[in-house]
Amino acid sequence: MLSVALDGPAGAGKSTIAKTLAQKFGFLYVDTGALYRAIGKYMLDHGKHPGDPAQVVPLLSSLSVELCYREDGQRVLVNGEDVTGQIRTQAVSAAASQVSAIKEVRDFLFSLQRELAQKHNVMMDGRDIGTVVLPQATVKIFLTASAEDRARRRYLDLQQKGDDTPYEEVLRTVIQRDYDDSHRSVAPLCQASDALLVDTTGETLETSLQRLEALILEQLEKKGERLP
Repeated sequence: MLSVALDGPAGAGKSTIAKTLAQKFGFLYVDTGALYRAIGKYMLDHGKHPGDPAQVVPLLSSLSVELCYREDGQRVLVNGEDVTGQIRTQAVSAAASQVSAIKEVRDFLFSLQRELAQKHNVMMDGRDIGTVVLPQATVKIFLTASAEDRARRRYLDLQQKGDDTPYEEVLRTVIQRDYDDSHRSVAPLCQASDALLVDTTGETLETSLQRLEALILEQLEKKGERLP
């Protein structure tokens, strides 16, 4: 099976690019960030502090998180309930970063992610795909952009959804999440030694998509691999 690991900080465009290219290549898209967001939301809904293992871990036994693929795209289910449209808020984003630092949470999701990669050609994005989840991925890319650029993209996305969070607050959240993700003790955000660095600061989505598509195809060809 072929696998593309696309890692990078929040707001770098990983999900949009991975989803688009997965469809174009005929791969299964796995949005690992959505899984952590789902757990973060579940903890918030139950009045638990998402950064406190003593409060989070006991609830994992009563939690089921699934990725469901339908005609309208990937859906995220928590105990059978579709929460796809509820996990992109600033509060859930912060909670996702906190729960992702808890080893038991990462172990909880690890087998699900690995199983998908064993059964399908996958395009998987996250923070530690190339370093922890799929260390033998066929292609590894570390996608990034300046904090200001990523905050601007997130700000515009929130506006389209009717969320009027000020840009300055979005930027503070992005910078804080960068720090939290890269300084956590469990599977911190970092570039794999064999991952290719791609900085999309100032680029349009279309330009970034073209760059990534060409880069992935080039890497597959170098390894003697072909798309299905």
